[in-house]
Amino acid sequence: MTEVPVWTLVVAGLIILVLSAIATYYCLELRTARKRQAQQLAELEAAADAQRERVNNSIQIIAKTLLEEGVGLTEASLRIRVLLDSLQVDPTVKEEFVAFYKVADKTSHIPILEDWKKLSRKEQFAFEKEMLRIEGEYRDFALDAAKRILGRSF
Repeated sequence: MTEVPVWTLVVAGLIILVLSAIATYYCLELRTARKRQAQQLAELEAAADAQRERVNNSIQIIAKTLLEEGVGLTEASLRIRVLLDSLQVDPTVKEEFVAFYKVADKTSHIPILEDWKKLSRKEQFAFEKEMLRIEGEYRDFALDAAKRILGRSF
């Protein structure tokens, strides 16, 4: 057997020491990155929960205002449909509150905001008449749905 020179063992030991230090450094960096990622995820989840709560509050306010006749059925239906869809509710929830979806679908072609203002008075009157007919058809169902929304979270 040949004897290994001492300097070779010293160099091998130094290489092992340097590689161990590098591995330790990267392990610490990885742990720090994982902690940072977990914190960011928790912050995102908290923000999503807060947004969901705001949307739920908006739905409650619209339903209550509809029941108090502070907003029209067409406007309430359009808003509630958009808000429920933004929460990506189950199809069963959409079925339960189908009155809002039906009114929103049947009136979605009616211009709003600036486009409404651009209409002639005759055109506005025709659309108002159409809205009244649709609202009359779904009013009882929508008011019942609005009562069921109160105090509920989606």
